[in-house]
Amino acid sequence: MREFKTASLADQVFEKLENDIIQGVYPKGEILTELKLVDQLGVSRTPIREALRRLEQERLIADTGKGSVVLGITEEDLMDIMNIRQRIEGLAAYYATVNMTPEGREELAHIVDLQDFYFSKRDAENLRKVDDRFHDLICTLSKRTVIMDTLIPLHRKTRRFRRIAMEDWNRSAQTTKEHRAMYEAIVSGNAELAMELTTRHIANAKEHMIKGIENHG
Repeated sequence: MREFKTASLADQVFEKLENDIIQGVYPKGEILTELKLVDQLGVSRTPIREALRRLEQERLIADTGKGSVVLGITEEDLMDIMNIRQRIEGLAAYYATVNMTPEGREELAHIVDLQDFYFSKRDAENLRKVDDRFHDLICTLSKRTVIMDTLIPLHRKTRRFRRIAMEDWNRSAQTTKEHRAMYEAIVSGNAELAMELTTRHIANAKEHMIKGIENHG
């Protein structure tokens, strides 16, 4: 597996399998075995065994005794994830505002500018990637370890649903505006407004993700 070079091989296998499960490459109910994944990924059984153990801890798969069945992310899981995000992501924005540095302000500005650029190009895939970076950076800038450890994995688990939501260009336009408003509140030092806008943004995102599931199945 040539692209697996630098970081821990088990970490890279885990990240690939996690992403493939979340994106639906491995659908709910599919059975994954070590031998099958050795053949598909071209790595030894040891990193695959470690990755499967971590995926089981994340409740993305479950051991059946004859392999691991894919559980994926259900609509109920999504609701729980978004409800959690709605309650605490505003705190991340609040603390990011309070703890803002010149370097953080510059990085956040760059991401918001990239977002505007990709929106103008109607580049949905890169827009989704920038959305990832925007939310993860706010968590990082909060400098609150518990918030980062809670929210960043949850962001990963909603990738597929955010991609579906962003196929609605009206929602992408609204997301771009909401992110810009959040950014302006954060860099202006208005922590309470940043928290309020972020909480509202997550509520809107949840609504559109649920609609996306209903429309796409």
